[in-house]
Amino acid sequence: MKLSFLEPLYTQRGPFASVYLDTSRDGAIEDPDAAVQLRWRRLREALMAEGADRDSITAVAGTVGGDADVPGTHGRAVFTAHGHLALLDELPAPPARDTAHFGTLPDTMPLIVQHAPGIPYLAVHVHYGGRHSTDAVGTVRIEAEAGLWPLTRVTPGHRVDQEIPVADWTHAAGEVGRELEGHARRIDVETVFVAGDVWARGILVRRLPAALRGRVTTVDGAGESEPGRALMEQCLERLFTGRMAAHDRALLDAFLAERARGGAFAEGLAPAVSELQRGRVKALFLNDHPESPLRLWAGPEPGQLALAEEELRSYGIREISEERADTALARAVVGTRAELVVVPEQELRLSEGVGVLLRYTDPRLP
Repeated sequence: MKLSFLEPLYTQRGPFASVYLDTSRDGAIEDPDAAVQLRWRRLREALMAEGADRDSITAVAGTVGGDADVPGTHGRAVFTAHGHLALLDELPAPPARDTAHFGTLPDTMPLIVQHAPGIPYLAVHVHYGGRHSTDAVGTVRIEAEAGLWPLTRVTPGHRVDQEIPVADWTHAAGEVGRELEGHARRIDVETVFVAGDVWARGILVRRLPAALRGRVTTVDGAGESEPGRALMEQCLERLFTGRMAAHDRALLDAFLAERARGGAFAEGLAPAVSELQRGRVKALFLNDHPESPLRLWAGPEPGQLALAEEELRSYGIREISEERADTALARAVVGTRAELVVVPEQELRLSEGVGVLLRYTDPRLP
C-alpha cells in the first residue's frame, strides 16, 4: 500500500493531536449527535491531560459533528498541529476504541489499518425483473461504482446510474461496457463484481471489453444499497474479508521468496530499523498489534529512528522523542517513499511483527 495520502501530514512539524472517534449514525443509537459529543468530551479531557494546547483542542472540536451526512457505522480520524487542522479522514468502520494522543509524532497506524486492504474494484448491479426477451416492455437499470475498498463505504467512488429500454439492451450493453472500462482503467481495478438479473447481466458481461471481462465475478444476493454508502456494500464485505490487494500480495510473495533464499529481506524490529535508516526498504510488512509495547526513539527526520536514545545522540541529533514503534515506522515508510503492507497474522506471523523487503542487497555482504 502506498501511503501518499499521509505525505501532507508529515510535511508539518509537531506536536500533533491525533484523535480517533466513533461518529456512527446507524439507527441503533437514540441520539447519535449527543453520543458523539459525549465521546468527544472524554477525548478532550484525555488531550488536556497529555498537555495539548487550547488551539489544538479547538481545532479538533471544530470537526466533531461535521460528518452528520454519512450514514451507518463509521468514524473519523483527526490530526492537528499547532492549532491547525493537519489531516481529516473518514473511517470506513468505527475505531476499535476512541483514542486521543498528543505528542511529537502523529499516531497514524490505526488510520493505515483502516485503509487496508485498499482493493480497487468495480461493482455493477443490473436491475431487471421482466420477461427475458428483447421484445419485452420495461427498462434495465444499471448501477455501478468504481472505488477502493473499504474506503468506498464512506467516500463514494465514481457512480454510474442509467436506465435503458429492454428493446435496446443488447446494443446498449456494449456502450455501457465501454463506459465502465473507462472508469475501471482510471483506478486500475483488479476485480469486477456483477450482480442482478441473470439474463440481463449475462448480456452485459458478454459485451464487456475483453480486459474487463477477464476480471468478472458474478455474484448473487447483492442486497439493497443504503444511500451514501458503497454500492453492494454488504456483498462486498463478505467477498473482501480476509483478502489482500493484488499489489500487496505480490510484494508479500516477493518478501517470502527473498526470505527463502536468504536474499533482499530482513525480519524483526532491529534489522528493519537498520534498513530504514539507510533508506533501503522497498516495502515494510507489519502485523497489526495495537497493544504492542515495542518502542523506538525518533529524531526530526523520517530516517532518524533507533532502538536506543544514545544511538541518535551519537549522530548529533538533539530533538529526540520516544514513540510507539509502529508510529515511528509509519513515518519512516512515508519519508523514504517505501510501501507498507498490513499482513494478517493468519497469513504470516512476522518476528516482532515486522519484516522488510529491500530495494537491493549490500554487495559487500556474502
